[in-house]
Amino acid sequence: MGTDTSTSAPRRRGFFDATICLERDYPHAPEKVWRALTEPRLVSAWLMKTVDVAPVVGTKFRLTGTPQPGWRGWVECEVLAVEPQRLFRYSWSGQEGQVMEVTWTLDAIPTGTRLTLRHEGFEGVGGFLLAKLMMGPGWKKMMSGTLASVLSRVGDDGAFRADPTIDRS
Repeated sequence: MGTDTSTSAPRRRGFFDATICLERDYPHAPEKVWRALTEPRLVSAWLMKTVDVAPVVGTKFRLTGTPQPGWRGWVECEVLAVEPQRLFRYSWSGQEGQVMEVTWTLDAIPTGTRLTLRHEGFEGVGGFLLAKLMMGPGWKKMMSGTLASVLSRVGDDGAFRADPTIDRS
């Protein structure tokens, strides 16, 4: 399980604008954490189902989940920046006309990898509430739970041991 070193550092452009910023330390090499962020099978196990994510600028991919009231059930993304095993940034559009950005930063530390998530672009009262009441807690749960679980099931040989009782895909 990842160590919680999260901060709640809103970057405000207006009173209700918010940014989700979370950090977790994982006892795994950056190469393994990078794979969990960029390989479709691993992303599908901890985040949402995808078949087309790739760490190549310009790549468009879709994350698919279960539709909920107020959410259509998928997120359209496009890769904006890549520094292998260091930075992965993509657009995030969960609703028509609402485009945000998700940035993952990986830092090697003596005990493994410090992973930082920055999800920005929440605007107005609705965005503030979405960030604070839904997305922030959801990211925390995934980074501490499902992502940590997926990382622990990628063997030294690179093979992923799926667990249908907990994997999202």
